[in-house]
Amino acid sequence: MITRQRLAAGVCALLAALTAGIAFPAGAVADETAEQAAPKVELVLDVSGSMRARDIDGGSRMAAAKQAFNEVLDATPEEVQLGIRTLGANYRGNDRKTGCKDTEQLYPVGPLDRTEAKTAVATLAPTGWTPIGPALLKAADDLNGGEGSRRIVLISDGEDTCQPLDPCEVARDIAAKGIGLTIDTLGLVPDAKTRDQLSCIADATGGTYTSVQHKEELTDRVGQLVERAADPVVTPVAVDGAAACAKAPTLKSGLFTDREEFGQQRWYRVEVLPGQELRTSVSVAADRAVNPDYGVLLRAVTVHGREIVRGEATGNGRTDVVSTGLRYPKPERDDDDSDKPAAEVVCLQVTNSFSATAGVKTTPGMPLELTVDVVDAPDQAGDVASFGLGRGWWLLGALVLTGFVAGLLWGWISRWRVAVWRTN
Repeated sequence: MITRQRLAAGVCALLAALTAGIAFPAGAVADETAEQAAPKVELVLDVSGSMRARDIDGGSRMAAAKQAFNEVLDATPEEVQLGIRTLGANYRGNDRKTGCKDTEQLYPVGPLDRTEAKTAVATLAPTGWTPIGPALLKAADDLNGGEGSRRIVLISDGEDTCQPLDPCEVARDIAAKGIGLTIDTLGLVPDAKTRDQLSCIADATGGTYTSVQHKEELTDRVGQLVERAADPVVTPVAVDGAAACAKAPTLKSGLFTDREEFGQQRWYRVEVLPGQELRTSVSVAADRAVNPDYGVLLRAVTVHGREIVRGEATGNGRTDVVSTGLRYPKPERDDDDSDKPAAEVVCLQVTNSFSATAGVKTTPGMPLELTVDVVDAPDQAGDVASFGLGRGWWLLGALVLTGFVAGLLWGWISRWRVAVWRTN
């Protein structure tokens, strides 16, 4: 009979072994990757007169923006070079020509001095016009140079007031230059026209648009975008997924981008040889207002429709991106398989359960990024290795055996003590 003490000892040993196996997976290397070029981000803030409105959690839009900036500045990764530009912060008059030139760099793009940047933000007060187009042009110049990623995060509560310089056309011109600059936009309590304009700006450069009505939403979203700039830069390859596996494109290892409509299925094909492992992940971004409670499903199936493995993830409106992944190790060939094709065609199915809020356009589809990696399967015995334990498998066995022996000894000692106590 297994005593509680022996069971506890065995469980503790098993937990320790699992921790060791996961913490030191197979193939882990100590060498650091080559240093990446510093990513650059410029926060562009609308300081026009309408930012005085008090409709964000009982406070003004300007107060919400300042709070968000302060918290984001504290959390900005060290490797990110960050700058701040304003629009409509200085000119109080009615001359349109002058008001449409009112944009300045409040803090230069470079290594971040948090105290200095916060001091500069604290001086801002809602003032003038809304020259979004001119501000975007200047911000693109501010980020010029270098090999790292470049991102503009535009925060505004209204339409541009400096037409005919259409900010959407400005964004398209920036994208056409091929300088790899992404513009993400956030609308503070936006109306339909503001939402359409900010969405258009973001779409033009492959960025995202987010509607914001609460302080926490603003802080979380700006923080996400700044942190995203620190991710390694990889240029995805555009691909057009199909409605069924039979017509799907065949993909090699790499990063791919596609568009997926609400509730749609997209199919792709990957060839996997015996002894190889397919590792794949997918992210679907809600680049417009969506209803809460959504999910993404990634399935690997055979050409005959039999499911091999799946990955799934859900969200509740706290983030604009949902990601999931899966792994499929294909066993080595046996002699009996010599008459079968060497490569297996694996069909990848991506499905989402997003739904658009009222009045939001459903086309084009939402941005989808698919990572495919076909590698040699881990050279480890048993299925445990395929779950990432790697060389920890041997440590797992040793610690489980040690825990078992320790449990037996503890049980014998406990029984001996009980026997001695009864005789006395």
